[in-house]
Amino acid sequence: MSANKLPRPEYPRPQFVREQWMNLNGEWQFEMDQGCSGKARGLQKDDIQLKQSILVPFCPESKLSGIGHTDFMNAVWYKRSFTTPEAWLGRKTLLHFGAVDYETEVWVNEQFVGTHRGGYSSFSFDITNALKQGDNIITVYAQDDNRSGLQPCGKQSTAYHSHGCEYTRTTGIWQTVWLESVPDTYISSFRITPDTENACIHLEAKFNGAVNGLQFTCEAFFGKKIVGAVSVNCGGSSTKLTLPLSETHLWQAGSPNLYDLNLKIVSGDTIIDSAVSYFGLRTIQLDGMAVRINGKSVFQRLVLDQGFYPEGIYTAPTDDDLKRDIEISLGLGFNGARLHEKMFEPRFLYWADKLGYLVWGEHANWGLNISTAQGLSQFLPEWIEGIERDFNHPSVIGWCPFNETWDSRNGARQDNEVLRIVYETTKAIDPTRPVIDTSGNFHVVTDIFDVHDYDQNTESFRARYAPMAEGGKVFNSFPERQKYEGQPYFVSEYGGIWWNPGQLDQDSWGYGERPQSLDEFIARYDGLTTTLLDNTSMFGFCYTQLYDVELEVNGLYTYDRTPKLDPEIIRAINTKKAAIED
Repeated sequence: MSANKLPRPEYPRPQFVREQWMNLNGEWQFEMDQGCSGKARGLQKDDIQLKQSILVPFCPESKLSGIGHTDFMNAVWYKRSFTTPEAWLGRKTLLHFGAVDYETEVWVNEQFVGTHRGGYSSFSFDITNALKQGDNIITVYAQDDNRSGLQPCGKQSTAYHSHGCEYTRTTGIWQTVWLESVPDTYISSFRITPDTENACIHLEAKFNGAVNGLQFTCEAFFGKKIVGAVSVNCGGSSTKLTLPLSETHLWQAGSPNLYDLNLKIVSGDTIIDSAVSYFGLRTIQLDGMAVRINGKSVFQRLVLDQGFYPEGIYTAPTDDDLKRDIEISLGLGFNGARLHEKMFEPRFLYWADKLGYLVWGEHANWGLNISTAQGLSQFLPEWIEGIERDFNHPSVIGWCPFNETWDSRNGARQDNEVLRIVYETTKAIDPTRPVIDTSGNFHVVTDIFDVHDYDQNTESFRARYAPMAEGGKVFNSFPERQKYEGQPYFVSEYGGIWWNPGQLDQDSWGYGERPQSLDEFIARYDGLTTTLLDNTSMFGFCYTQLYDVELEVNGLYTYDRTPKLDPEIIRAINTKKAAIED
């Protein structure tokens, strides 16, 4: 990627769009700080030049950043200048970060403007009072220690090399940095709850600034036709309203009907603030062993997507790469994905919304010690930020805060209260979606019971789940640690078949014995998948995985997104009618 071409130029928050913004991606000054001594050495001072340059938003471990340093970095510094447009004078300026791993401090013109803890959620600071005419300088400091046990780091390797299911790390900035101009009184956030039964949406908006005597207006469009409008008086820092719709068009998997939404704060005929959004009408209901979307039992044909890219690591090189991963999955006959051990960026969710793709939102809990209550304080604030950021996306059909909460190496078990509190908090914030407390193990309180099963023998795999189809015993992988209580059930990780033709190295791996031929691979995939499709008590599956990631070569595509076989073969298997489907 040319340093002269602005990387990731698209608007980074597609569900909350304003006209006046500035993308700060591109070349920044950069310096590693292994001793975490940069503040003592004055690196936050404007006249101090950092030693290297980096291409933001790509992490310094990545090739696209221009750095490509893959050893541990305890801390990193960034610095760049910018000039605010004249049209922004007299308004507020917000500085946004899509994500910075992990603990961030920010200065503007040597004035400290804020800090944030968390490597995956988005955050912003009002920097208006720190700005001056002409050039302004932003300085960013990020500390990152994924070996501490005190921060979620997902699949980032805790060893020097990638190994097993731990891959190249991400340090510092890895999503778009941008400025936004807003008036003194503006819409700070809003939440949309669809109501298909009553053909309306319920909307709660929050405001910043004085709103007394002002009105908040909402207009909904389908295509270019207005299908609903409402205006209410602003009585405080937030307001709630219901927007009736004259036409009902449901958002469904493969049929992603979306409404456009215009939001405004007005005083008579004067527009104080405005933003553009969109929404989808869809409901989720648990009904016995089925999960119903808009009242219909939809079998969830999911694939594991880990959100890694060969040259960008955590960051997709382009917006088209985000879209393409979904298109690859849909072409294989999947209708959704587990977004695994990572909070995916809003642009990915935007394409999921646009393409009718079902996703489960997860956090990157691996690396965080949750054997004591301290794990809760390190996990919950960022998880809440993620739920609130992504709440309005119709493609998000469930939350899964934890994955495989194994005992630690010294034998310490998960603190069940950590999982319980996170589950209950998630349900309190979002009662509209199901929540899996921890995928695979060890369940404490959960709306859906899932297991991970990498058995490669199609006969024993089928036999394990056969009693369920007749209303008999449900397979529980850890009966001594978790209890099944009649919830909807699915195998949320399976397969992972080690199909890597031409592999020469001894480090790459997949699950089970490697198939000796393509025909053997197809037969195994068909046998495992058809077992789940044919089970009347199974509402879905999640195959491991969409594409290889570094040493883990069990993808249906290679790491560079090349198909390993004709996608139509997999599609024909995946799209067979499931027993539980309407």
